[in-house]
Amino acid sequence: MSIHSPLGAYLPGSGPLHRLRPGAKLLGLFGFAIAVVSTTGVPLTAAWLGIAVALAVLAGLRGRDFWRVARGFALIAVPLFAFQAWQHGWERGAEVVGDLFAMILAASAVTASTAVEDMLDTITWALGPLRHLGAKPERVALAFSLVIRAIPTILGVARETQSAARARGLERDPRARLMPLVLRTVAHAQLTGEALSARGVGED
Repeated sequence: MSIHSPLGAYLPGSGPLHRLRPGAKLLGLFGFAIAVVSTTGVPLTAAWLGIAVALAVLAGLRGRDFWRVARGFALIAVPLFAFQAWQHGWERGAEVVGDLFAMILAASAVTASTAVEDMLDTITWALGPLRHLGAKPERVALAFSLVIRAIPTILGVARETQSAARARGLERDPRARLMPLVLRTVAHAQLTGEALSARGVGED
C-alpha cells in the first residue's frame, strides 16, 4: 500500500508555478504566511483560502489531492476549532483553522510544483555563503532529503503498528502502538546511518 507524504508529491507540469524558480516560490510562501498571520477577520481568512486554492489548482492539484490534504488536516482542525470556538467564539475558531489550512494548501502548491532535486539544489545554493563559517550546504541538503524520504516510511510503520495493535485487541493501549513504532523507527534510522557510512558519507 502506498503511503502519501503530508508534504505532498511532485506533479510534473508546465504551468506558471512550475516555471517559477524554487527560491522565488519559497520566498513567496514565506511572504504569504506572514500576510496570513498578520491579518485578522473571517473575510480575510476566506480571501487567503481562495488565493491558496487558486495556487493549488495552478500547481495541478485536483479533487483527490484536496481531499487527501483536508483529511490529514482534519485530525487537528476539528479539536482546534472546537477549543477556539469554546474559548473565543466560532469566528475565532474559523479564522484560526482557515488560516492554517490556507498555509497548508499554499505549501502543498509549492511541493507539487517543485521537484525534490530542485528544492535541494536551491537549499545548497542558498547556504553557499555560509561555507566561510564552516557550514556544509551539501550535508544540510542531504539531511533535508533524508527527512523527506523517511516521512512516508514512518507513516507506513505507524499504520502497520496500529493495525497490529487492533488485531490483538490493544488499540487503546498506547504502549502497544508507540513502542513498536519507536523501535522500528530507530532501527530504520540505524540502517540508514549504516548505509551512508558504507558509502563513505560523513567520514570527512
